[in-house]
Amino acid sequence: MRELFDEVAGQSPFDPEEAVRRATRVPQRKRFYTSAGVGEADGGFTVTLDGKPIRTPSGRHVVAPNAVIAEAIAAEWNAQVETINPLTMPLTRFANSVGEGVVDRVDAVADDVEKYLGTDLLFYRAGHPEALVAKEAAHWDPVVFWAASELGAHFMLAEGIVHVTQPEPAIQAARAVFPTDPWSVAALHVVTTLTGSALLALALFHGVRNADEVWAAAHVDEDWNIEKWGLDEEVAARRAARLVDFTAAVTILKALNRVVG
Repeated sequence: MRELFDEVAGQSPFDPEEAVRRATRVPQRKRFYTSAGVGEADGGFTVTLDGKPIRTPSGRHVVAPNAVIAEAIAAEWNAQVETINPLTMPLTRFANSVGEGVVDRVDAVADDVEKYLGTDLLFYRAGHPEALVAKEAAHWDPVVFWAASELGAHFMLAEGIVHVTQPEPAIQAARAVFPTDPWSVAALHVVTTLTGSALLALALFHGVRNADEVWAAAHVDEDWNIEKWGLDEEVAARRAARLVDFTAAVTILKALNRVVG
């Protein structure tokens, strides 16, 4: 099993599109266990296959912070039929990514999220047509205004794609409300990279926007183009793959009582 998840678990959810590409090159393995369960472990709960705790690709035990998350991961393993398909196991991939890439480097992962605050999706607005300008404003302005009024993070908006340097005090004010536990930071990173917006991720984390609102806000421009030119099947497939990992991150945050709705 290690070779299978070496290919995908270490990549997703932090790069879900790369995970999809890698997984298509990996032969699926036969299911080798009877049932998955949950057991207590130091610092949380472990997922077991026929009583044996699952491990990350490097050999670490997967330890979920609560029973709800562990049970959801176990459900993914129990849902596998004759073969094991990692693409249908986003929570397992998430857990492996936490164990492999976040637990020992929480600050570094948070730093990566912070970088998005310098070039956040919400800062760069269309100049025309008026209908698109209005749609962006409707989805994005409430989050930008919340950051300013509640966090003291006053960011600058720009028209077009010319880079605007954001005030360092604004970036630091937003950074100050980042979570600090590995699982929450990992989920924040996933939402940020999938939406292109650390502010949307923070709005989700702090209950300012729900998951559907965040996903819609992240795709205002894309949906506008679809309305005008029609749906591209390849673009739709990539979006569907991203949504799987986005939903997994939201599931984790809900289980941690970080978001509602």
